[in-house]
Amino acid sequence: MLRLSLGNEYLKAAQLDVAIGHYQAAIKLDPGYSVAWKMLGKALTEAGRLQEGLETYRQGIGVAEQKGDKQVAKEMAVFAKRIETQLAAGGLSNESALGTSEHEPN
Repeated sequence: MLRLSLGNEYLKAAQLDVAIGHYQAAIKLDPGYSVAWKMLGKALTEAGRLQEGLETYRQGIGVAEQKGDKQVAKEMAVFAKRIETQLAAGGLSNESALGTSEHEPN
């Protein structure tokens, strides 16, 4: 939980590489922590690493479904679909892939 909270604060401060490191550490400590997967996908996407973000969301969806976290799985599916659409269009605009207000207060 601490790593997720630290990641969230660094994400808010736009220190994306640091946020990514904290989310990765949270997942290493608890691979079943579906919210950490969601936030890692978001940070990667905001960092312009769309393909990695997409892969992270896909993994996270599997984790969330195994745990029964239906809402988190649905959210990641929406975010993944946005990235797929963006990649298919050949664009790199993160705003289009992300939407507007997806910061999590966790």
